[in-house]
Amino acid sequence: MNHTSRMTQLLGAFRRERNGLVADTMHYEGTRYGLNYGVSLPTVRAQVRGEERDHAFARYLFVQDVRCLKLAALHLADPEALSDEAERRFWWSGINNSELAEEAAFALVCRSKALPTWMEACGEELDPLHLYLLLMAAARAPQPDCSWLLSSLQAVRQAADSPLIALLSRSLVALWAHLAEAGEVERKKTAEALSTLGHQSWEEYLREELSWRLEF
Repeated sequence: MNHTSRMTQLLGAFRRERNGLVADTMHYEGTRYGLNYGVSLPTVRAQVRGEERDHAFARYLFVQDVRCLKLAALHLADPEALSDEAERRFWWSGINNSELAEEAAFALVCRSKALPTWMEACGEELDPLHLYLLLMAAARAPQPDCSWLLSSLQAVRQAADSPLIALLSRSLVALWAHLAEAGEVERKKTAEALSTLGHQSWEEYLREELSWRLEF
């Protein structure tokens, strides 16, 4: 079965799950989808669960301006393909709203071996939405690195004037909490990083959320 036939079959399955009310009330930051059936994220995930990763097919789906196909593509793509710079740029260029960023972090980017390299330079050449994607992925990394405390903080400070600062603040909370829960050394370093925060509203939010969650 070629890519077009497979896509048509998948799209038919999603159409049967359409929900116009969900589509009309859905909220996310960034570019709207050309076509949105309002299929829930659990349904999208269930539809592709058990499917083998097929990177070529995932790329084919991702360029379609259809919400459920783009989300499904993130689960079918090969995380290790993103180690190639051209591949990384292809996927990054298609992440144009916060929902796609969150699902890419969950399904794809957190599984890539290149994640530590990206985190080392997360303040360079990243717009706020892609920074949000990267920080959310790092918050799911199986082996987070304490160096990410400083790199993530510096990156968010550079983007502090962005309309997406609320999202970036939440991603910092997720990442720093993940680090603090990794072990006693990481917890101590997270507490030390908190002590360096200033008094901008997003810094106060980060301090309050982590103090409450981790009882610093």
